[in-house]
Amino acid sequence: MVVDDHPIWAEAVARDLAAAGFEVVATAADGAVALRRLPAVRPDVLVLDLHLPVLDGVAVTREVVSTLPGTRVLVLSSSGEQDDVLEAMKAGATGYLVKSASTAELVAAVQRTAAGEAVFTAGLAGLVLGEYRRIAGVPAQPGVPVGPELTDRETEILRLVAKGLGSRQIAERLVISHRTVQNHVQNTLTKLQLHNRVELTRYAIERGLDADA
Repeated sequence: MVVDDHPIWAEAVARDLAAAGFEVVATAADGAVALRRLPAVRPDVLVLDLHLPVLDGVAVTREVVSTLPGTRVLVLSSSGEQDDVLEAMKAGATGYLVKSASTAELVAAVQRTAAGEAVFTAGLAGLVLGEYRRIAGVPAQPGVPVGPELTDRETEILRLVAKGLGSRQIAERLVISHRTVQNHVQNTLTKLQLHNRVELTRYAIERGLDADA
């Protein structure tokens, strides 16, 4: 589902996503209308502008996260400002992309968001990771064990997740398949009783796993 108050832009995004093989189940021009339509269409991914009339993207994100946990939010905004990015992520958005991104980047971001991966426009990942580190309020401690329930490989992948790497980057780094990385990440989420890559990243950073050992 695509939500943007600029009709021409919304139509272009919906058209590009449909051409890439996605089913665009609905569009909306403001946050309130989006929330009314969402329960009926239940999209896997909500591509959401941040600055919307009636109800803004942050408020919509909070409502979606609390009432439709099966729907992941990818913010697609003209703003790359720190405050906007952090507010969206704190509200529960899975990813944040600026509108200057190419169609290929948008398509890849929607695919990764649907898979539960945290997605950011280049340069924003460090900002979000830094904020998680600040929220954690503790210095990085690379020697802190993650817990006996995780295997060595799961811990290794968790360290790379904490550094902001996506599944394909991790697969290339460890010379294993993309699917194997996804399986390890899903197993780790299950073991730690977490819901998505954003929560997993925060968990890892709170334990200092983003620091170089």
